[in-house]
Amino acid sequence: MNERVPDFNNLRADMVRYQLAGRGIFDSRVLEAMDRVPRERFIPEHLAGEAYEDYPLPIGWGQTISQPYIVALMAQALQLEGRERVLDI
Repeated sequence: MNERVPDFNNLRADMVRYQLAGRGIFDSRVLEAMDRVPRERFIPEHLAGEAYEDYPLPIGWGQTISQPYIVALMAQALQLEGRERVLDI
């Protein structure tokens, strides 16, 4: 069986363009950070193809990774100045 590997770079770029910038996320640092984070590495392998969808995904032990829009909205709301680092837990 020839299983197709998703193009995560394109999926990530589409997420930033349509789900984030397209819905009002305007802070360029937030958009750049979201474009750099490989969400597929933080979820179970069988869900990797859904990493950039606009909904939370289970990561095990009854926990989820938040949907990308909510992560970006929270980061933008912090009104960071550029030297800070953010860890969303």
